[in-house]
Parts: sequence; C-alpha cells; structure tokens
Amino acid sequence: MADIADGAQVEMKGSGSKPYILKNTGGVYSCSCPAWRNQSVAIERRTCKHLRKVRGDEAEDARVGAAETSAAAKPAARNVRPRANASEDADSTVPPLLLAHSWENDVDLTGWWMSEKLDGVRAYWDGKQFMSRQGNPFFAPDWFTEKLPDFPLDGELFGGRKKFQRTVSVVRRQDRSDDWKELAFVIFDAPGLEAPFEERLARCQQYVEDVAPPYAEWLPHEPCKGVTHLREELARVEGLGGEGLMLRQPGSRYEAGRSHTLLKVKSFKDDEARVVGHLAGAGRHKGRLGALEVELRDGTRFSVGTGLSDAERENPPQVGTIITFRYQELSNDGVPRFPSYVGVRIDAVPFEPVATRRRA
Repeated sequence: MADIADGAQVEMKGSGSKPYILKNTGGVYSCSCPAWRNQSVAIERRTCKHLRKVRGDEAEDARVGAAETSAAAKPAARNVRPRANASEDADSTVPPLLLAHSWENDVDLTGWWMSEKLDGVRAYWDGKQFMSRQGNPFFAPDWFTEKLPDFPLDGELFGGRKKFQRTVSVVRRQDRSDDWKELAFVIFDAPGLEAPFEERLARCQQYVEDVAPPYAEWLPHEPCKGVTHLREELARVEGLGGEGLMLRQPGSRYEAGRSHTLLKVKSFKDDEARVVGHLAGAGRHKGRLGALEVELRDGTRFSVGTGLSDAERENPPQVGTIITFRYQELSNDGVPRFPSYVGVRIDAVPFEPVATRRRA
C-alpha cells in the first residue's frame, strides 16, 4: 500500500462530482468525506474507507487502534443532547486530573501558591506514557521521556509563550519526530503522592534536580501576598505573552475533577466551540476564510473572525473541529463578546449542541 507524505494530499473519487481530499498534516490524517468529518472522536483518531484504501487496514489499525476501528468509522449521531456529566461517557483510561475553577474575586487568595498558567497542552505522565485529558496517548519519542519516573506526574507540554498552535501541531504528531525538541514537560504536581500540595511540589522539584531528565522541568510557585500582588503578577505574565495565573490552596490534596482548591485567574475568559461552517472573507481576506462559524454546547451560534493567522485562513479548521477561543464577557443573551481564536483543542470531548438557538 502507498502512504501520504507529510504535508501532501491525495484526491480520491467519491459519490459526488468533486473528489475527496486526503491529507497528512504532521502525522495526522484527514479526509474531506462526510464519514470522516462526522465522527465523534478526536481528529487524530478518525479513519474512513478512503484512508484505508490508500494506506491499508494494517497501517490504519496501528495508527488509530484496532479496537476502536469499528466505532471510529461510524458517523456521530446528530442532535444528541450532551450528558450533564461528561465523565459518564469517560473511558477507564481517562486520567484522574485535578481541574480548576475560575476565580470570581470571591476568595481571598493571600497565602495561596501562585504560578504562571502555561499556554501549552495538559499532559499526564502515568509512569509509562503521556496521556491527554481525554485519555488519548501522546506519541513522545523515547529520548524525550528518558529518565521520567515510574510514578504519575501532572504537567504541561510547553513550547513557550505565544506558541500554543505550534505546540499542538507537535504533540498531535504520531511519528515521534524531532520536533519534540522544541518542547518541555513542565511538571507542577505528583498526583500519586497522598500528601499536601507543598510536599507534592517539593517531590517534583527534587526529582528534576536529582535526576535531571533532559526535557523535563518543574514549575516554580510563590506565595500570593494579596490582591495587589496578584494583579501585578497577572499584568507581568500577560505582558510577556502568558495566559494568566494558577492559584493552589495551601495544604490541599490532589483530587480528580474540578476543585475550588485550584483557581485560574485571567483577564480574558475562554471556552470551547464546535466549528459548523466557514464564512468567506472580504477585502484583504477575499478568496480565503473570513471567519469561523461556531456553536457552543448550548446551541449558541456566532462567528470568530479575529486571532487567525494567514496560514489558518488558507487552511482553516475543518467542520466538526473543537476550537478554543477567548472573549471579554457574555452579552445579555449569552453570546460571547469580542471572541478571538486561540487554536484547535485536540483533547476536547467532541459534542453536538442541544439545538441552535442564537446567532451573532
């Protein structure tokens, strides 16, 4: 069987007048056919009969997992109400991560442990491999994971400030490429240690300093001295291109799920939305994407036209992709104001909105 070279595309005749386009982008394969687009699994785990015809069943089974093949090839059900608790559908391999709530200026954060909120990809090291929030493996090269321990670590695959999209493009590859040399595994917790946060953080620091893994580092924290200190540090981090701050409650334990012992602080809010269409550009964007038409989980529909690079306008996220966007606030009818594109969310749970109920 043949393969599709990285960055290349292949045309294959379909049932309509236009051929289907098969692509390989950094080891992530895609097809423009409806069967591929409508699958309710992460993009890098989708397959279809056209990819199988070009690459062969053996190569596709190795790429997406033979046990998932039959389910992954089926289109997603339409107009399905999402479950109130996404964990009901969670696979047993989903890591038990501690997740944050947003700070609403309702808690005195004096004495809490403060660190930069990294704009990377959350990664859970289970002692053998990296896993995403949804339990999907990240295919890091052996030299990247060299000297990582046999106990769990929670951290972020980080390529630097303002490099979120580049980081995503590296970690979603499945060929264990040398591009991983651009990243670091920044460790901020040791989930398996039944101890207060201070002891867990010290364990992370000691491990990095004693073992010196080549691509791992620990994330420094400092005590918050009050609201003035918090806002000064937030302004400093955001001024450098950082995303915001994370605050840990002193003495808190590691617990799976969202917890008020971990708070995120940012000047802008963020959310996820599903791409449902592409709006044509005008002016200097004529002939390419002008904006993404997206939909929230509750059916709210609006467009995101800022934050996209020229390359992303030429090759926009496909319909069905989950993206992250930032915004200032919600309007009275629940529509995000001044939304700005951040990037494709590779570890998000695919969803179908309840029903389209607003446009903006």
